[in-house]
Amino acid sequence: MALGLLTLAAPGAAAAAPRDSLAAGLGSLALAPAADSGLGAQLEQPAQRLAMLDLDGPALAPFPIASPPPVRASYPITPARRALLNTIRFSEGTWAGGQEIGYRILFGGSLMRSMERHPNLVMRTARYASAAAGAYQFMPFTWSMASRLLGLQTFSPEEQDQAALLLIQRRGALSLADAGRFTPSLAARLAPEWASFPTLGGSSYYGQPVRRFSELKRFYEENLAQLLAEIPGEGLRDDLAGSPACLRGQLVCQSAENPKPSL
Repeated sequence: MALGLLTLAAPGAAAAAPRDSLAAGLGSLALAPAADSGLGAQLEQPAQRLAMLDLDGPALAPFPIASPPPVRASYPITPARRALLNTIRFSEGTWAGGQEIGYRILFGGSLMRSMERHPNLVMRTARYASAAAGAYQFMPFTWSMASRLLGLQTFSPEEQDQAALLLIQRRGALSLADAGRFTPSLAARLAPEWASFPTLGGSSYYGQPVRRFSELKRFYEENLAQLLAEIPGEGLRDDLAGSPACLRGQLVCQSAENPKPSL
């Protein structure tokens, strides 16, 4: 999940619940409201820790953090980027067969009633609680940062895609994504953002349940091949990184020489 999975142990849960720095931080904030100055500083300067407010985790991020893009930036959706977005959904359990309903999923599997805004609603399972929501399981803090930087107004599927690409860019992984290959390095860069992604060692960055790299790679490659097969012509298939400009939120690409959508 973006920010990692917010997992607060439910009453009576085992003490060895998966580690989550944000959960621990929120717990301490609830007991001592005056101790939130560090959190406020992170919100004011989100690039220091990205979307992940890691209150008690490692002092340094494992990879350099890119500067935020301009406000109201719009990321083109190329086949390679769409395949990675779909792979994140698959890893986070919101793939839903590629259906739009996956953008409405709350932590625990229930559905939000409206997509006008992030629901900011804590949902509980037998052992954990989380306010993660949407196709990329955005935590409220993460969504607030992303929507502020990008000027997002709702929680629509298109805007969720844009926010996810912002998080990928801020982890320094967008160029890797544009190469059209799902590599261990790409997965590792995204592991601090989505706890279900494996580190180079194959484990979760937060000690939580994690998908195997081979499983994610297989899904990515099959999904990318399917997306490319839907595009007529060989030119776009050979150039995933970006000469085509794509309409926001859609797999509709066009080149400077051919201003009309090719699909």
